[in-house]
Amino acid sequence: PSSSAIAHEAGSSPPRRLSHRGLRMSRLSWLIFAILGATVSALAVTAAAAHPLVKSLGRVASNAGQVVVVKYGGHAMSNAALADSFAADIALLQSVGMKPVVVHGGGPQIGAMLEKLAIPSSFVGGLRVTDEATMEIAEMVLAGSINKKIAASICQAGGRALGLTGRDDRIVTAVKRQGEVDLGLVGEPVAVRADVLHSLLAQGITPVLAPIGAGTEGEAYNINADTMAGAVAAALGATQLLLLTDVSGVLDGQGMLMPKLTLARCHELIQDGTASGGMIPKIQTAMDAVQGGVEHAVVMDGRVRHCTLMHLFGEDAVGTDISR
Repeated sequence: PSSSAIAHEAGSSPPRRLSHRGLRMSRLSWLIFAILGATVSALAVTAAAAHPLVKSLGRVASNAGQVVVVKYGGHAMSNAALADSFAADIALLQSVGMKPVVVHGGGPQIGAMLEKLAIPSSFVGGLRVTDEATMEIAEMVLAGSINKKIAASICQAGGRALGLTGRDDRIVTAVKRQGEVDLGLVGEPVAVRADVLHSLLAQGITPVLAPIGAGTEGEAYNINADTMAGAVAAALGATQLLLLTDVSGVLDGQGMLMPKLTLARCHELIQDGTASGGMIPKIQTAMDAVQGGVEHAVVMDGRVRHCTLMHLFGEDAVGTDISR
């Protein structure tokens, strides 16, 4: 008998061939399993990579609705690329529900205009001696030029901003600064109209404040921008005061950055001479703000792009965080 007959008698079936459709289904199943396997492996790898992102998103959520005051000045303001980056950062903070307030400086720009107009200028203890002529130029530069450019840049970046000075609606009342040397029209803030600023913030508008205060008789006072930012932050009950500078932060005796400082440690740094020069008033401003109720005052390097976002939402420390 033939082999086919023997196979038939034994009750076995002849070998089956897969149809074209069956072959396609088999290959498709194999492909699906391969993709699933690769996806599981990829998910295992990317889960760890996604962890910092998840933490950052958590910080975004926790910061929503919080007031943050940013003192803006130095190289960050004079460099065009950094200025555009700063404006975009403020617009982004608005978009994630935060309430940023900007207080800006402008010392170099004032100095350049005084020199151009051949008006002499001098400093005592880091503060510009301000007579009436100097005050007129300072107000022109701060309020008429710098202030409006910053507000316009934030709007151009997609945010909302309104440029003001402390004299507008008497937002910041100031008195003449007292000391051994008469500095002229240099003032100290004594009152801040928090209600006006909160009203703007409630409408999604960032106040951009030039550091000029109103005297009791309506006269203008030139206020140190760091000092004014600290006073505004305390008055608003801000959670954060960010002081953008041209240094990485507060440094120890070996020139290393100190990421965190308490108020007590700040006193020690000033007393033992570790903190010196222009860093002392910045530390003092941060300390005053924290004592006034601000949770964190941070001295940070404004030359680093997106430094505000890195501090608020990033993993690593940016600058020196001063708190109780």
